[in-house]
Amino acid sequence: MEKKNYFHGTGRRKTAVAQVRLFRGKGSIIVNGVPYEERFTRLEHCQRIMKPLLVTEKIGKYDTVVKVAGGGIAGQCDAISLGIARALLKADEKLKLVLRQDGLLTRDPRVKERKKPGLKRARKAPQYTKR
Repeated sequence: MEKKNYFHGTGRRKTAVAQVRLFRGKGSIIVNGVPYEERFTRLEHCQRIMKPLLVTEKIGKYDTVVKVAGGGIAGQCDAISLGIARALLKADEKLKLVLRQDGLLTRDPRVKERKKPGLKRARKAPQYTKR
């Protein structure tokens, strides 16, 4: 059995799932075959993706390849961030405290609530009319 030359981490948020692989390299981040700046154009999304690397001071040390599916742009960003944090943890266990303090290892459990019968959405009721 050959030894793999990458670290793997899976991140989830809402319905988005990101599979992250960290390779030793120059610091490129590829999401679904495209550089992440092209896929996520908003600055806050790019910052959210880079946060685990920034906090652990590992920018420029790992090439990141991500496969992400489901959800929207914001959910995918958070899923990628969690995946990168988990992969960094596998690469170096000493980073656990730093990642934990910034809340990067905690999965956000919030998901969309289902629609209830008799209501317009999960909680929005139709307007009350007296007559």
